[in-house]
Amino acid sequence: MKLLTSDQSELMEVSGLKSEGNNLIVVGTIMGAMPVEAVLTPAQLRQAFKLLSLGILFFIVGMLFKK
Repeated sequence: MKLLTSDQSELMEVSGLKSEGNNLIVVGTIMGAMPVEAVLTPAQLRQAFKLLSLGILFFIVGMLFKK
């Protein structure tokens, strides 16, 4: 999966997810060159869910059916 900037250039290519203790590790490459493992803690995940509104949830579900 690729994460893009607003001008459609590649920011990060995510190649995998893994668990390590209580954390989720996002494995990938930043800007096509630098390998990285980003750590998502339980507290950070809870903060991410606080950003979701009902409208955004409907938008996300709709994205699953678009190309």
